[in-house]
Order: sequence, then structure tokens, then C-alpha cells
Amino acid sequence: MFGFPMFDHIPRSFKTQYRCYSVSMLPGQERQDVERGGKIIMPQSALDTLTRLNIVYPMMFKLTNQSTNRMTHCGVLEFVADEGKVYLPHWMMSNMLLEEGDIVHIESANLQVATYSKFQAQSVDFLDITNQKAVLENALRNFACLTTGDVVAINYNDKVYEMLVMETKPANAVSIIECDMNVEFAAPVGYVEPERGLPKPTPVDVAVEIQDDASFKPFSGSGYRLDGKKKKKPQPSEDQCPQVMKRGIPNYDYQKGTLVFIRNSKRNNTNKDEEKIDPFTAFSGKAEALRLKKTRKK
Repeated sequence: MFGFPMFDHIPRSFKTQYRCYSVSMLPGQERQDVERGGKIIMPQSALDTLTRLNIVYPMMFKLTNQSTNRMTHCGVLEFVADEGKVYLPHWMMSNMLLEEGDIVHIESANLQVATYSKFQAQSVDFLDITNQKAVLENALRNFACLTTGDVVAINYNDKVYEMLVMETKPANAVSIIECDMNVEFAAPVGYVEPERGLPKPTPVDVAVEIQDDASFKPFSGSGYRLDGKKKKKPQPSEDQCPQVMKRGIPNYDYQKGTLVFIRNSKRNNTNKDEEKIDPFTAFSGKAEALRLKKTRKK
């Protein structure tokens, strides 16, 4: 009597199994876009089934290799594969230990949006990239989700870099479509921290004498006069002879942050025969009157 559909919009799970093959086995032209991402190619019948089940978009799936108990998550790129077959990127088949033609179990998944992820490069060559975060962000645009423990492949400058997904939050499998995710990097495999030891102080011998270069003579160049006449060559004097300079003795009691003023309080009495000067006596001079006194006549 009441025959209206009440439960048509309730999403139901999708579970099936296919024989998996690498993208290189896909008929037609080479599909490098599949190898550079984390999405698979499924048959047309899978799309018809997913449409009837009201699967939540974007479509994400959980792939399981029951023989080795390996699993991962992925998105779907196209529905153009042959019936009964599914095509996976090579790095995904390597993670799940799958060979060409093995059975893989696929079921729909509803993943949480990622907020944090941590990666570890499997080679120190990744440090040669100037901006690692920008390269990783550009490569993750071809991925729909991440799974902790996967080793994803990133292509940059015709070179493949393998990155281990060490950690994801808020779950072990997260969606990275239209999300604001914080990314961190761990030290690459095989990386050795360089030793940063302080340079050893060289011993200083205060008795070492510093001798000037005998070939150097200050102000010995040829000069030019304004009147055009040639300059007379100066005669060598004793002052121009090389002198031997002795290095001063450093103050080993110096404390950082203090200033030391050294004053020489001793006077060198070179002239012992110098006459002693009388001490100064105030108002000891002779007085003179401005006007002479008048003398009385007798």
C-alpha cells in the first residue's frame, strides 16, 4: 500500500575481487598518469554497480591481498578496464606483493580527511631537491588517499623517489582530497648527521718573533711631481731597515665582559743630574708700589 522507496538513498558497501595487472599491461598508449599517482583503473561494470549502491563520493577503495595479508587504499581514475581486470600502479603492486594476474579484493571505504602526515625518503638523493615540500605537494595531487606503511613513488625531473608514509592523522588511512594537511619529513634512510666539532685551539708560543718581510719597504714607490720634474731618489736610511717585532704576552687572567686599563705609575728618571726644583711657596714675591714716596728736604 505504501510502496514509496524509503531506503534507496542509504549507501551500501561494494565488495568484489578482480585479477590485478600493472599499468604497463593496459591496452593502448602508455599511461604515465596512472603510474604517477595513487588511483586505479576499473571495469565499466564496477561503475554500474557503484551507481546502484549510492556510494559516497569521492570514491575510495580498500585493496587487500589475502594471501599475504597486505592492504592499502586508493581512488579510481577511470572505468575503462576489461571485465574481470583491474590495473594498478607498479608501486602499489610492490607494496601488496602482487604479481601479474593475482587476485585482489576490493571494497568501498569512507575515509576521514587528513590533518597530518609524516614521510621518510628511502634515499639521500631526495635532499638534492631544493624545495621538498613543494615537490611532494605537487605529486600528491594525483593521490586520493594515504595509508600508513605504504611506500609511494614520486616522479621528479625524470627520477623516481620512494617515500615511506610513516604516520597519518587522524587515522591510519586518510583522504587527502581538498584538505589542509601538515607535512613533516624524517631523516632519509642512510643519512648521517655531519659532525660539528669545535676547532681545536692551536698552542701559542709567546717567544716566537714576527719578522717583517724584508722585501717590503713602505713608501718606496716612484712618485710624480706636479711641475713635471723627476723625483729624486731618496737615500736609504736606517729607519727603512727591517726591524724585528716581538709579539706581546696576552693577558691570561682576562675575564669576558670586562675592560682592563693598564697604567704605568713608575716614572723613568733618565737624567739623574737634573736639578731639583724648589717647592712652590704662595705670595713669596716682592711687592712694589705704583707711586714713589716723596722725600722731605732737610
